[in-house]
Amino acid sequence: MNKDELIKYAKIYLAPFVVLFLFLIHNIASGYQSGLKLYISSKYMDQAEKIDSLFRVVYKPDWRGAYGLIGQSYLYKITKDQSYLNFIIKKNIIKLDNGEWVDDVAWDCLAILYWWDVTGQANSEWLMNVKKRYDKARKDKLLKHDDGYWTWYNVKKRIFQFDKRFTNSNMNQMVIVACWLYRATGERKYLNDALLVWNGDNNFPGIEKKLYKGKGKWEGRPGKAAFGAELPFNGAGYLSIGSALYNATQDQKYKKIVIDTAKYILNPKNGWVEDVYFYQKYVDGNGAFVNFLMDAYSIAPNELSDVLKKCKKMLDHVWTNNYGKSKVILHREIDNGIRHGWNPYGGEDGYYPDEIG
Repeated sequence: MNKDELIKYAKIYLAPFVVLFLFLIHNIASGYQSGLKLYISSKYMDQAEKIDSLFRVVYKPDWRGAYGLIGQSYLYKITKDQSYLNFIIKKNIIKLDNGEWVDDVAWDCLAILYWWDVTGQANSEWLMNVKKRYDKARKDKLLKHDDGYWTWYNVKKRIFQFDKRFTNSNMNQMVIVACWLYRATGERKYLNDALLVWNGDNNFPGIEKKLYKGKGKWEGRPGKAAFGAELPFNGAGYLSIGSALYNATQDQKYKKIVIDTAKYILNPKNGWVEDVYFYQKYVDGNGAFVNFLMDAYSIAPNELSDVLKKCKKMLDHVWTNNYGKSKVILHREIDNGIRHGWNPYGGEDGYYPDEIG
């Protein structure tokens, strides 16, 4: 593989795994400090640093770049290495391109907010930039109830009758941004938006009443990943939303649903994860999947103490190419690429194992 090909693949496939590895390292460290018998293995830090070195080469100021910048914020938090801070200052993090879809805006906002947080919450320019992005999306009426319940949408007006462009399959990352903004500014309007998506109002329900079936199970209409599926990752996306709402309100309702959902998803008997290494079997975005689980763990480390162990098994499965037994290359050593390593059987929307990063 020549340099141009390497950069091409890295741009597409790399960024989600930066944050995945660093989030895992951060939480393993936190778990150790709280008494869990876990430790930081140097191999995870080594892989994270290798990925980051290539990320710096291929960085572009879009949503993929934003996801990688979140990963860098964890590296900075762990190592205190000023080179990570220098990188985001040099690139001017607030120049991130909002992209086409509302979840692109959300990832940009979250990248800026993570850096605002790990640098001491003192940079008012960064915070105001996030407010501006969020407020514009709200003004554009992308939070609405076109399908009979409150949710964020990617477009103001559907192009045709059956256009189902949800926020990257209706994961509502903007709810997390709203919770951050409420906690950072004290402005109630942001929390009201977040609560509206989850709880609805007197006229339309929110996602809990519409999609949550109880005991950790979420269920929505089927469809392809980005154009119609109401419920990607078996509801794992709502782990992050519920965790953000719990942090903003301290309401135990959100914590309980998060705990129940994480346990339901990670139980192989329910069909979503593999029963030995716990990778999810049906879509290609396991980087996001792990991060959702980590958000759940962050608010309930005692109740979800097995999450770290299961995520570690996922990582070991990939980085060893299923301990040398895989028929498909899961971990491509030349650029630390992941060729659909989480799901060796193939992915969403008809992709095959060797077609997914």
